[in-house]
Amino acid sequence: MPDQLQSDNIHTLMLDIGKRARQASKALAIASAETKNTALDAMADAIFASEAEILNANAKDVARARENGITGSFIDRLELNESRVRAMAEGIRAIAALKDPVGDVIAAWDRPNGLQIERVRTPLGVIGVIYESRPNVTADAGALCLKAGNAVILRGGSDSAHSARAVHAALKTGLSAAGLPEDAIQIVPTTDRAAVGEMLAGLNGNVDVIVPRGGKSLVARVQSEARVPVFAHLEGLCHIYVDQSAELEMAKDIVVNAKMRRTGICGAAETLLIDKAAADRFALPLIEALEARGCLVRVDHDMLSLATARTEASDEDWSTEYLDAVIAVKLVDGISGAIGHIEKYSSHHTEAVIAEDPEVVARFFNEIDSAILLHNASTQFADGGEFGMGAEIGIATGKMHARGPVGVEQLTSFKYCVRGSGQTRA
Repeated sequence: MPDQLQSDNIHTLMLDIGKRARQASKALAIASAETKNTALDAMADAIFASEAEILNANAKDVARARENGITGSFIDRLELNESRVRAMAEGIRAIAALKDPVGDVIAAWDRPNGLQIERVRTPLGVIGVIYESRPNVTADAGALCLKAGNAVILRGGSDSAHSARAVHAALKTGLSAAGLPEDAIQIVPTTDRAAVGEMLAGLNGNVDVIVPRGGKSLVARVQSEARVPVFAHLEGLCHIYVDQSAELEMAKDIVVNAKMRRTGICGAAETLLIDKAAADRFALPLIEALEARGCLVRVDHDMLSLATARTEASDEDWSTEYLDAVIAVKLVDGISGAIGHIEKYSSHHTEAVIAEDPEVVARFFNEIDSAILLHNASTQFADGGEFGMGAEIGIATGKMHARGPVGVEQLTSFKYCVRGSGQTRA
């Protein structure tokens, strides 16, 4: 299938993909846990066996990206190595080891009239995943959707096209090994952006949910144009607040890890807030620890007297997701000042507090409305794998049932099963 097609052909192609996904979803909805796990284990085996092919395909994508002048965090997200390929396979095995959510009884109760009511998990149906440069999303999304009994339509970006197709081939091998329809995990065979528009329109009602994984412009388009529900976050503008009650050495370790472990992920810290009452003790040590790891620090005006020769932060810095080795640092009036700043600038993704005062921690947890809140831990734990979910299809910051890491449980809905013994309503 060529990458570029005429618009009429794309419309026909995408409607056919949607129709086949809907049909496949019916088989997945009633597939046993054993069958799904057999497929997942076979997928992991196929990824291990295809490591050379996947790396060769990825090398083409990386070379093309470099030729186009792309560097930095984008290359980090795109590039695979042996360790990352094997991590994909192990991630699929971890998903296989999870409890099957489908059919799980969430709640059950009896009514005075003898009716027995159960709330039972059920698959969403067909999920569309639109993503950009991360090849591992192909494996994570395919495996998570399968475990939750959903069919999935994957639309990767042109930058990772070769990598995504190589990984997808391994996933199809796993489906065939378990006797499940290959249409359960489809990849859009064109990089034309018109295909995205078709998915956002819902493919004649055959897409139940859209999950975007990528940059702000992609997510903004999806949220603006989608005619089906969306699980997403627009950006990861994550904050760390260091209270005067914090332990300095712990704070240094956490702040450096939160910013510098991987700067290009959505859980990377972008703003550091420091309690004014501890500025003399904490400001320079924290800044110097970041700079020692190669981070550019931009400080607010109040901190210039403590951190001379640093760049002064502008108003824009407080609302910037750098995805790079840059961080904005601000002095605030204790926990109240931190809460006020976060309320104003947060993208409601992930925030962390470093403190030993339990009242400060309680206020942070109770008053900040972000999807993930951490105490004395790095924001880089904002990850489904780290939450014990095996993997995640993304982070959602909305107020619907899927919030925070979207794992297998979040990829289900529920239905009510009511058992009676002849009851009729008066």
